[in-house]
Amino acid sequence: MATVCLSNPKSFLPSLPSSSSSFSTRKQIIVCKEENNVCNFSPIISKRSLSISLASSLLLSLTGNGTFNANAAILEADEDDELMEKVKKDRKKRLERQGIISSSSKEKGYLQDLVYKLSKVGQAIEKNDLSAASSVLGQNTDAEWVQKVNSALNKFSGSDEEKSEIDSFNSSLSSLVSSVTKNDIEGSKTAFVASASAFEKWTTLTGLIEELKGL
Repeated sequence: MATVCLSNPKSFLPSLPSSSSSFSTRKQIIVCKEENNVCNFSPIISKRSLSISLASSLLLSLTGNGTFNANAAILEADEDDELMEKVKKDRKKRLERQGIISSSSKEKGYLQDLVYKLSKVGQAIEKNDLSAASSVLGQNTDAEWVQKVNSALNKFSGSDEEKSEIDSFNSSLSSLVSSVTKNDIEGSKTAFVASASAFEKWTTLTGLIEELKGL
């Protein structure tokens, strides 16, 4: 059983200046438990104070969060517009690229021939048969088949990244021909992997990986 008693607030609150009349009538409810004489104090909250607090919170939510949500909505709309514009441009580029690929059967033939040559060279190098690899590659990178391959690579390339892969391929191919000519097994293996990787990445970037067999 609990006993409810009223106590003078001056016994539990810090002393305040006598001029602070707004606090002079405040009371506290003290609930005392008889079994252990422990008291819990709960200050009486003014209805006017509670109303002001709720009104202030509501005002902040309407102004602060409302402004934030409005700004977020504007940013989201801008991002959606930019995304849609990017999608349209990418789609246009794909269609243009597809049109070029579809109308360039000769150049695709050059690249298909390159796939077959790289396959034969890879098999020969794996068997350490560099003479067979040399018969496929030739003695230098001025061979007619290399020139045809480069004409196809350049025709299908548009971005800087694609052109960069062409440079990587040609550099690796030059090292491959040189290593094979010098009968350098390890150098040939390294150069072959670099050449094949650069060409495969280029076909992925251009979309030709779906057009060529053996990749």
